[in-house]
Amino acid sequence: MSEKPLDLHDADLTTPDLVILEMEAASKEEAAAQLAGRLYEAGRISDLQAFLDQVNSREHQMATGLPGGVGLPHARSEYVNQTSIAVGVTRFGHSLDFGAVDGPATLVLLMATPAQSFSEHLEVLATIARSLFKENFRESLRRAHDAEVIAELINSSLVFFDH
Repeated sequence: MSEKPLDLHDADLTTPDLVILEMEAASKEEAAAQLAGRLYEAGRISDLQAFLDQVNSREHQMATGLPGGVGLPHARSEYVNQTSIAVGVTRFGHSLDFGAVDGPATLVLLMATPAQSFSEHLEVLATIARSLFKENFRESLRRAHDAEVIAELINSSLVFFDH
């Protein structure tokens, strides 16, 4: 099966309805479930529980916490219809342990890619991670308090990918 190349310039990886502001979750699994629920409601994944099982399985293999208070759970899955990123910004005073050495996450990005899209998965993961390593990008996401702005920041961060 050949992979259709992703045009990151046209990619609507996230939309305002895939953003949760003031997110409260008791665990990283609950945070992933809330974000996956948004992907499911938007028709971007076809089986919520099966997808979540894969995300949680991946999370048990290796922590997905990044420096600077970011959790980046992700999975390639046959239940994903289109590459997507759901974003959660935790409520003030709330954070989640994604295993990062510098502490818990206040920003959670759940990345979902179709099972056959191996290179696309790596490309999007590398690009979004590179953006998330920049403090000003993380702070812009945290301070936005607006789902439209957050979606635009995420989508535009992928436009500058050097092919």
